[in-house]
Amino acid sequence: MLVLVALGGNAMTGPDGSATPHAQREAIGRAMQRVADLVEAGHDVVVTHGNGPQVGNLLVKNELAAHVVPPVPLDWCGAQTQGTIGFTAVDTLEAAFASRGLRRRAAAVITRTLVDASDPGFTTPTKPVGRFLPHEQAKRLIEHGETWQDRGEHGWRRVVASPEPLEVLDTHAVLTLLHAGYVVVAAGGGGIPVVRTPGGTVHGVEAVVDKDLTAAVLARALGADVLVTATDVEHAEVGFGTPHARPLGRVSLEEMEGYAADGQFASGSMGPKVEAALRFVRGGGRRSVITALDRIADAVAGEVGTIIESPTPATPTPTTDR
Repeated sequence: MLVLVALGGNAMTGPDGSATPHAQREAIGRAMQRVADLVEAGHDVVVTHGNGPQVGNLLVKNELAAHVVPPVPLDWCGAQTQGTIGFTAVDTLEAAFASRGLRRRAAAVITRTLVDASDPGFTTPTKPVGRFLPHEQAKRLIEHGETWQDRGEHGWRRVVASPEPLEVLDTHAVLTLLHAGYVVVAAGGGGIPVVRTPGGTVHGVEAVVDKDLTAAVLARALGADVLVTATDVEHAEVGFGTPHARPLGRVSLEEMEGYAADGQFASGSMGPKVEAALRFVRGGGRRSVITALDRIADAVAGEVGTIIESPTPATPTPTTDR
């Protein structure tokens, strides 16, 4: 099967949230061992990943150096973190293959995600990024054209657009690499957000695209059989944080849509993962699974996690032949 694995931010940093280069490499290496499990089981694999801590580090550098050099825009931050995480994932994944005697190669693709220039998020940005700052420091960045909001006693925080992902523009490159036998790392951080001009060209914009929603878009475009969202828990839960909390195992599309409509999944954590899983299955995907990183091989086999399956699985329809 072709499996798309969407790694959460917890897979990119140390257990304590540390984002030092050493901690990141160790964490990514552990994650790639689990990806290698899927490859060893005979699956073709595409990996997407979060980049929140890494972009956060770049934003702090922007803040500290704003009086010396112009801040790096968010699309550049996305590209830089895709490159850093991508090459680290490829290095550690190929090391995992070698240790298992697998003759496979990996590649990372710097990936752009098309968004709509008229998306309402650009008019009224609401997605908070980076850290809180006192007004005097935020003022310097506002002068560089950034949007910051007063968040009361916490200080000021930057807000940006979070537009809907429409298309992963580099899908063909990913398919070409898959056809050549590569395991591919792509669409990191939701992809570099770009808009199309009237002349047909594209350019980057200051925005953050939800990584889980982009994973669903890419999975359908590739004709993936399974979308696995790897997080830090084995199941999504209803009644989370209450005495009536209950883990969800195998559920129907209709049942999961009902839970989502009831607000069972927080918008800042499990909500986007559930929405991405639903979109993939609604669009004809065979199976979506939300589970812990260490269980993704079992999840692909349908043995663990919150599993949503299409009642009438469609034949995968990739953008071009794999």
